[in-house]
Amino acid sequence: MRVLREFYTLSNAASPIKNPFCIRITEIRISYGRFTDFLCTATISRRTFAAQNELVMRNFFLLFSCALLALSCDGLMMPDGRKGTLRIHFQEADFTTTKAAVALPDTNAFILHVSDASGNTLYKGSFGAAPASMEVPAGNYTVSAVSCEFDEPLFDCPQWGDTQVVVVKAGEKMEVTLCCAQLNCGMRIRMKPEFLTAYPDGLIFLRSAGGKLLYGYSETRTAYFKTGNISAVLSDGGRETTLFTRRLEAAQILTVTMSVAANAQESGSIHIQVDTTRTYLSGSFTIGGGDAPGTEEKAYSVTQAQEKAGEEDVWVYGYIVGGDLSSSKCSFTAPFTSRTNIAIAAKSSCKDKEQCLSVQLSKGDIRDALNLVDNPQLLGRMVYLKGDIVQAYYGIPGIQNLSEFRIP
Repeated sequence: MRVLREFYTLSNAASPIKNPFCIRITEIRISYGRFTDFLCTATISRRTFAAQNELVMRNFFLLFSCALLALSCDGLMMPDGRKGTLRIHFQEADFTTTKAAVALPDTNAFILHVSDASGNTLYKGSFGAAPASMEVPAGNYTVSAVSCEFDEPLFDCPQWGDTQVVVVKAGEKMEVTLCCAQLNCGMRIRMKPEFLTAYPDGLIFLRSAGGKLLYGYSETRTAYFKTGNISAVLSDGGRETTLFTRRLEAAQILTVTMSVAANAQESGSIHIQVDTTRTYLSGSFTIGGGDAPGTEEKAYSVTQAQEKAGEEDVWVYGYIVGGDLSSSKCSFTAPFTSRTNIAIAAKSSCKDKEQCLSVQLSKGDIRDALNLVDNPQLLGRMVYLKGDIVQAYYGIPGIQNLSEFRIP
């Protein structure tokens, strides 16, 4: 804020009117980014007031009223400048799949998309590279994250994700918790020997509105589709026959066994056997949030561990993001100088000490294996640690007394 100029001053020396008064009007410019406001103030010094001064008074109040009107009009164009904070993280939830062999999704590699109510993109990129918090104008926002792009049928490509619409209020922090579930569906076909014998030159296609896949007789993978109707089509001798059509919803995996009736050569009868239920959830995995944090499979995330001070001999997982800790700072870039500690976070891109867990590396094999002085290649790697969670170590929650670790 600064005084721009002063104008319209009457004084004893300049006025022929007896017993004049002094009027001083000061224009002040106040800047808000690219918007500017003007404020006029008036100082009136009066010795006596007489009827002969009415003309001067009228001129003054006319000028002052114009200044106030300008101020009011300009205020209508001023943005409210209100902002809030948007923070996004994943819930440590169940990732349920159909087979124990399916790899668990790495949330840091998820594609994060944040857009405003008008559809303008604020951020699109990997979740791991996204800022820990976003300062945004108050309003509605759509937050979505997917493990991969999925636009057409593919083998072995489960898509995980979540979409939420949130309201960010001025001066407040909005915590967005994404709970990812499988978004697409899948189908597996099993052919019995008699089917292969009856149709040695046949081809099986799985078809949906989004496209089709050739499902070879020796195929063992799961074919994934967008939700909707999926048909199995037999192509044999230049003729196509739709064997069946099923509607599948998100996270449903249908296994179908195909065989041929004994009199198939005469009747052309194909027997379709669908497994006992449409939805298979036989293998269940939990990333964090388990009831038994003493096992690696149900390890706490960094976010959870920050609230579990006092628990002992538990597993915690996160990304190694820094070291050289002190009570006031943490280094996030190499080279490092201390072998006695590291910092882990929920995201490999974290550069904020307050979002980290400090980790004490006691003398021994664990220090030798994990310190960043001798092992700089570990920066950004995921690690599982087993130890005691403490309220504060170098000013933030931490882990001490490590007994085990594993780097996937």
